[in-house]
Amino acid sequence: MRGIVFFTDSAAREEVTVFDTTLRDGEQTPGIAFTFEQKLEIARQLSAIGIHAIEAGFPASSKAEKETVTAIKNLGLESKICGLARSVKADVDTCLDCNVDMVHVFIPTSDIQRENTIKKSRMEVLEITADIIGYIRKHSELCMFSAMDATRTDWDYLMKVFQTAADAGATIINVPDTVGVISPSAMKTLITRINKEVRCPIDVHCHNDFGLAVANTIAAVEAGASQVQVTVNGLGERAGNADLAQTVMIMESMYRIRTGIAKERLVETSRLVSRFSGLGIPPIQPVVGENVFSHESGIHSHGVLQNAATFEPGIMTPEMVGHRRRLTLGKHVGHHAVRQMLADAHIDPSDTQLKAIIEKVKTIANRGKRVTDADLYEIAESVMGIEINHKIFDLQDIAIMTGNHAIPTASVRAKVNGTEHVFSAVGNGPVDAALNAILGITPAKLQLKEFNIEAISGGSDAMCHVTIAVEDERGRIFDASGSGDDIVLSSVEAMVNAVNLINRA
Repeated sequence: MRGIVFFTDSAAREEVTVFDTTLRDGEQTPGIAFTFEQKLEIARQLSAIGIHAIEAGFPASSKAEKETVTAIKNLGLESKICGLARSVKADVDTCLDCNVDMVHVFIPTSDIQRENTIKKSRMEVLEITADIIGYIRKHSELCMFSAMDATRTDWDYLMKVFQTAADAGATIINVPDTVGVISPSAMKTLITRINKEVRCPIDVHCHNDFGLAVANTIAAVEAGASQVQVTVNGLGERAGNADLAQTVMIMESMYRIRTGIAKERLVETSRLVSRFSGLGIPPIQPVVGENVFSHESGIHSHGVLQNAATFEPGIMTPEMVGHRRRLTLGKHVGHHAVRQMLADAHIDPSDTQLKAIIEKVKTIANRGKRVTDADLYEIAESVMGIEINHKIFDLQDIAIMTGNHAIPTASVRAKVNGTEHVFSAVGNGPVDAALNAILGITPAKLQLKEFNIEAISGGSDAMCHVTIAVEDERGRIFDASGSGDDIVLSSVEAMVNAVNLINRA
C-alpha cells in the first residue's frame, strides 16, 4: 500500500499546523470540568505529541481560569499558548496579563447572532474588528481572529469582515462552523473563496452537530486552510468538535499532509483525556477505539493473519497510532483465529478438538454472552481433557472498607507463585480499590483497559456478570469475567482470572 495517495489537490498544502482547543472548547462539554492539575497534565501531553498551539482557556471568564492559563504558559512548553477573548479590551488585557503567545479574539458575524447577542450593526462589527485587532497587535505578536458563526454569515459580508481583520493585522483568520451546519462541499467552496480574496492564513473550527466536523475540516484543508482546530476525542459543546486523532490520521495517511504530530501517541493521549473527562472511548471510535484493529469474523481473521492489509486500511496500522491488533471471540469466529489464540497460550488441539471448541464458543456467543479469553481456555481444557489452568495468583483473602466519610480501601492477601503477599490500596469506590490492590501485587505491570457489568437477574440481590480487559507490558489484551451476587467480589474474580490468564499466554 506504500505510495498510494487517495486524494491530491493543488490547493492542499504539504504541511498543516494543528491547534488544540481541548482545554477551552473541549471543557465546555456538558458535565466536564477538568481540575487544575489535570489541565496542566493535558497541556504537557499535547505539547509532547507536537501540537502547534494550545488554547489554554478563556482567562476573562473567571479568576481560576486566568490562573490556569498563566500556569500553563509558565510550564515552558514547546506549543504556543493561546487565550480566548471577546472583542472587548478588558478581555484582551486579561489574556495579555497571562503572557500568552497568541490572543484569539472573536465577534459574532451572522445576522442571527449579531442581532440577538451583541446587538450591533454590520458596520459596527467591522469597526470593532479593526479596533480590537489593532489593539492586540500593539501588545502581541500573534492574533487569531474568528468570525463567530461564519458559515451562517452572508458570504459577501464575511469577506469584508475577514479583509478588515487581515488589514488590521490579524496573523491568522479562523472560520468557525459554530453550529455544525455546513456541508463539506460548501465548506470547500467557502474556503476557496476566502483563500482567493483575503491575503491571510486560514484556520478552521468545526462542530459536529451533524457528524461532519472532521469531513468539513478536511474539506477546508483541501481548499487551502493552513491550520485545523481539534479536540481530543472530539470533545466540545453539544456534539463536540473535530477529533484530533481522526483529523491527523486522515491528513497524514490519506492525503500525505505533514502535521508534525507524534501519531504513535494518539491512543495514549485519547486515553489520558478520557480518564480525566470521565467519558469513555466508544469501542468503535475511529483510530483510537478498541475495536478498530480487532477482528472476529472468520474471513476477516484469516485474512489478517495472512496479511493485515486485507481487512485493515494498510495506510494506517495499529502500531502507527499506538494500538495493538487483536483477535476476538464471538459467533462469527473462524478456525484460524481460534487456533492462533490457543497457540499463543501453547495449546495445540487436533482438528477434531478445534472443531468442538469452536462449536462451544459459538453456542455461548449465540446466547448473547460475551466469550472471553478465559472462557476459551476453559472450553479447550474441557474438550481436550487436560489441565492447563496453572494459577500463579491464588487469592486468599480480601477486606474492603468504605463509607460516606471514608476513603474506599481494600486489603488483599494472596499467594503469588507460592509466596504470600499482602497489599492495600485506595480507589474511587470499593471496586476500584479492590482492583488496585490486586494490581499492586501482580508479578507484571498490568493496566485495566475495559470494565463492564451487567445484571443477570432482577432485584436488589441480582446476580451480576463482570467482564474486564487487561493489557500487559507487551501490549497484549486479555478478557476475563466473574459472576456472583456481589459486585465487588465478581470484579475481583474477573481480575484474578485475567492475571492467571496472562501468565499462561
